[in-house]
Amino acid sequence: MTDPAKLYARATSAYNQRNWREALGLSMQLLPQAPNHAELHFLAGLAALELQQMSPALQYLQRAANLYPLRADYATQFAKALSMVNLSADAMVVAERALALSPLDAHALDTLGVIFTRANAHERATALYERAVSLAPEHANYRYNLAKSLVFLGRMDDAERELGVCLRLAPDYWGVYLTLSQLRKQSLASNHLEPLHARLPKSAGNPLAQMNLHLALAKEYEDLADYPRAFEHLVAGKAAAGSMRHYSPRQDEALFEKLIQASPGPQPVGAGCSSDEPIFVIGMPRSGTTLVERIISSHPDVHAAGELQNFGIALKRASGSRTPQLLDIDTIERTREIDWQKLGEAYLASTRPDTSHKPRFIDKLPHNFLYLGAIANALPNARIICLRRDPMDTCLSNFRQLFAVTSPNHDYSYDLLDTGRYYILFDRLMAHWKQLFPGRILEVDYETLVDSQEAGSRQLLAFCDLPWNDACLHFEDNQAPATTASAVQVREPIYRRAVQRWKQYETQLTGLRELLESAGIALKP
Repeated sequence: MTDPAKLYARATSAYNQRNWREALGLSMQLLPQAPNHAELHFLAGLAALELQQMSPALQYLQRAANLYPLRADYATQFAKALSMVNLSADAMVVAERALALSPLDAHALDTLGVIFTRANAHERATALYERAVSLAPEHANYRYNLAKSLVFLGRMDDAERELGVCLRLAPDYWGVYLTLSQLRKQSLASNHLEPLHARLPKSAGNPLAQMNLHLALAKEYEDLADYPRAFEHLVAGKAAAGSMRHYSPRQDEALFEKLIQASPGPQPVGAGCSSDEPIFVIGMPRSGTTLVERIISSHPDVHAAGELQNFGIALKRASGSRTPQLLDIDTIERTREIDWQKLGEAYLASTRPDTSHKPRFIDKLPHNFLYLGAIANALPNARIICLRRDPMDTCLSNFRQLFAVTSPNHDYSYDLLDTGRYYILFDRLMAHWKQLFPGRILEVDYETLVDSQEAGSRQLLAFCDLPWNDACLHFEDNQAPATTASAVQVREPIYRRAVQRWKQYETQLTGLRELLESAGIALKP
C-alpha cells in the first residue's frame, strides 16, 4: 500500500508543477483514506478549479472551508469557485467571511477583488485591489486589476497612472496596451503609435500579443481618422483573437432555429412570478443598451444591477439539463416542462441582496434576447426593452469590440461576415418574439433616442411605469459604476459621433452590406 504521506507529497509536487490532472487524481486517490484532511480537499479543489471542473472544485473547496473555517485562503478560493459559476450572492457571503479572517496576503486580496468585481461591487473591489498593490507594489497583475476597476468607477487619470506603472514593471503585459488606447481619444500630439509599432515585431507567433497590439493600433488610427490603416489592424487583431477560439456558425444557426421551433408560447395568466421589479434591457451588443440603462437607472427608484447571467443559470437549473453549455438544444427542449412561477422566483432570489433596496432593477445583459420567451413567461410583469441600431453600425461596432475571450456569446465577432450572419439570426428571432408576445417588448431606435433625448427618455420611463424625473436627462452625472465596454463613454453627455460610423469604412464593408441586403435586412440611408 502506498504511503499516504508520500502520495500527498507527490500530489503537492504535481500541483506546484502545474500538472493539475495528476494532482487531482492523486488527491482523489488519497481522500477515501483521509476524508477529514482539509489540506487534501483544498488541493483537490484547486486542481479541479484549474481544470475548469467546477462541480468537484466546489465540492472539495467547500469541504476544506468547512473543515477549517478559520483559514482565509480556504474561504477565498471557495468564494472564487462560487463566483466562477455565477453564484454571486453566495460568493459574496463567503468572501465577506474571508475578509473577517487573517492573514490576507496580496494574492488573496486580489482574488477577493475579482469576486467583488464580478458581483458589480466595484467600490469594494477597488479598495481590495489597492490593498493588494500596497502589499505587493511590484506585481503587475495587481496593478492591472486595480486600473480596470478604476475605469469602472470613472477614475480615468488614476487608471492611466496604474497602467503606466504596470508597463514599467512588465513591458510585455499585452492587455495594458489596448486598455491604455481605450482610455481616451488619441491625437496627433499625444498617442501611443510609436511604442505600439515598436512592440509588434515581438508579437510574432503570439496571438494574444498580436490581438492586443493590433486592436490598440486600430483604435488609435481611427482616432486619428486614418481609417484604412485602422481597418487593416482591426482585421489583423480580430483574426489573432479568433485563432484562439473555434467558432461554428452552423451551431448558432441550429440554436436559433430551435428557439423559434421549440420555445413555449404565452402561458395562462398567473403561471409566472408576479413581481414587476425587473427591467430587462436587451439587444445586439453595442446597440445602445448601456445608454438606456444609464438613462433609466438615473431614476431614484431604479438600481442598475449590471449584465447578469442569472436568468440563463436559473433556466438551466430549472430545465434539469446537465449538458455543459448554458443554453443549447437540450436545454431548450426541456423548457416545455418548467414551472414558470418557480423559475421567476428563483431568478429574483438569485439577484439578492443587490436588488432588494430599490423598487426596480435593470438586468442589462444584451444576450438575454435568447431567453426572451422564457423571461416573458416566468416574469409576466417584467418590462422588456430591446435596442435596435443601424444594422451596419451594429455589425461594425461588434467587430470593432474585443469581448471577453472566454465569453460563450461573442465568438461570431472575430469575423466581419460572421458578425453579419449573427445579426441576421438575431433579427429573425426578434421578429418571432414580437409575434409571439405582442405588446411585451418596447423596441427603441438608438438613433431616434440620440436625436430626441427627452422624448425617448419619457417613453422609456412611461413603459416602465415610472414617474418622470429630470435626473434621467443627465445620465452622465450618474455615479453608478459601469462594467460595460462603454465604461469610458457613459461619463459623457449624449452624442451622435457613433451614428453612421460605418460610412468611415464604407469601402471595406461592401461585403457586409451585400450580405445584409441579400437577407432582406432594411438598411438606413
